[in-house]
Amino acid sequence: MTAYVLNLRDIDQEMLSAVGGKCVNLGELSRLEGIMVPDGFCVITEAYRKTISDNVRLNDLLARLSSLKAGDRESIIDLSAKIRGVIEQVQIPMAIEEQVMQTLSGYNEDDSFAVRSSATMEDLPGASFAGQHDTYLNVRNKTDVMPHIVKCWASLFSERAITYRLQNNFDLQKVSMAVIVQKMVAPEASGIVFTADPTT
Repeated sequence: MTAYVLNLRDIDQEMLSAVGGKCVNLGELSRLEGIMVPDGFCVITEAYRKTISDNVRLNDLLARLSSLKAGDRESIIDLSAKIRGVIEQVQIPMAIEEQVMQTLSGYNEDDSFAVRSSATMEDLPGASFAGQHDTYLNVRNKTDVMPHIVKCWASLFSERAITYRLQNNFDLQKVSMAVIVQKMVAPEASGIVFTADPTT
């Protein structure tokens, strides 16, 4: 049986096509001594591909999208909305949903989750895609995690992400999306730091 869910600690830099850039980086960090990465797992890109693979309507829309230029703003807006609508209504294969729910059963009932996009063309040396795909915080019920995973898949085709890919000549048919589900932490403070050495 295909494994659609991987623990973050089992992910390394050789798995980019399966888990996306963000997840690769979190996986590498989670194995470093002294780094505290919140516990979580990745729903791999194969889950997304299996869910959409036979969707004739979606494939037609993606083909139309591939013929556009970055400056075709109105067409991008129109197709983005249609594509996201189709993805958000897809029937998720039972094997995928069962694996996600089985993994979630290992968490406490009062845990909350962050559901985070991790695209295969994200966090690359020449392209960042920062802020162009969706993340959902404080998802409080385990049964709400799966619908938010689907929303992350749909955000692969936000207007911003489509335009950025067209501007940088990425193949719109080859991009894929994994999703990270992490346990939320209750911080006393929060912020952003940029560093070459995350341990010091």
